[in-house]
Order: sequence, then structure tokens, then C-alpha cells
Amino acid sequence: MPYPRKLLNDEETVVLDLHPHWWYFVEAVVALVASIAFAVVALVADWPSAVKWVAIALIVASAGWMLVRYTRWRTTNFVVTSDRVIFRHGLFAKAGIEIPLERINSVHFNQSFIERILGAGDLMIESGSEQGQQRFTDVRNPDTVTNTIHKQMDVNEDRMYGGRRDTAPDAATQLEKLEGMLQRGTLSPEEFAAQKRKLLG
Repeated sequence: MPYPRKLLNDEETVVLDLHPHWWYFVEAVVALVASIAFAVVALVADWPSAVKWVAIALIVASAGWMLVRYTRWRTTNFVVTSDRVIFRHGLFAKAGIEIPLERINSVHFNQSFIERILGAGDLMIESGSEQGQQRFTDVRNPDTVTNTIHKQMDVNEDRMYGGRRDTAPDAATQLEKLEGMLQRGTLSPEEFAAQKRKLLG
């Protein structure tokens, strides 16, 4: 289920729209396969009826778990737009978080050895919002997502400093943006110091 375009702001575009990595299903799949294997053994070995009923109950329960996981997977979106990063989940009751690009200070990704092979991992976004840090799990190709977010942050900064917005950001917001650019290497320490003097002077 793609992120609803009606929820976008004017002139905002979607750059990336992802569901969780298929690794999200592993536990439920293992449970379903194991319960089916147990049922087959119970039938072949002609175990007591009570055991067979237990096996059937396990299959139903694990299949239900798999269905719930699939529903959550379909209704979970990690979205990068030209203005913000959005995490949204839920079928009937919706919940999530939105982080404006100009409030993001840094983005980090983490992958175990297995996750690196599978192309999955976690993202940690540090921002100037009240939440501070946000961790997102089971992200597909987190290194690529990190680069995409950084690229959109730079594009957004160019747009804001180019004067194409109707209102200029306040000094505190501009200073946070400059610090973020310094951390990512977009600005050298000398350029940062010059921009800071200009902003505060």
C-alpha cells in the first residue's frame, strides 16, 4: 500500500516509499513451517488425537500470526519526500512520526553481518525535535536510504538558502542547519565559521 499522495504538502514529492524488509516475516514463517512439520510427524507417527489437535491449533495460531505480520507490513511505510521523513503504520488506527528535513542533524545506519548480506538494517535519525533520536528497524538497504536522506537535505538547504521559500527560517533553525552541514562535510570548518558570523552578526 503506497503512501497516500493526498497527505503530501503543496509541491512536495515522494523520493522513496518503502515497506519493511522481508526479514520482518522470518519469525512468523519459521513458526508456521515448524508447526506444519510437527503436524506431519504427528500424522505419520499416528500420535494420539490430542497431540494432533495441538498440532492443528499451532498451525492455525502461526498462520494467524503470519497474517497479522503481513497486514502490518502492508500498512507500514518509511517515506522520504522533498520536505520530510515520514514513518506511518496502522490499518484502521494510524500512527507515526514526521521529521522535517531541516530539523535532521544526522543519520546513522547499522547492519549485522547477516543483515548486510540480506540488504536489511536499522536507521537512527537524530533531529532537533522533542523526540531527539528515532530508530527505525528492518529498513531495506539502509546505506542507500541514508545517502538519499542526506541528498534531499542538501537539496532542501539549497532551496531554503536560495530564497525560494516564502518565509526565511529563524536564526536558530539556520544555525542547526549549518551545524548539520558541517557534520556531514558539506561545509568546511572555515565556511561554517564564516556563515555563523554572518548569521549572528
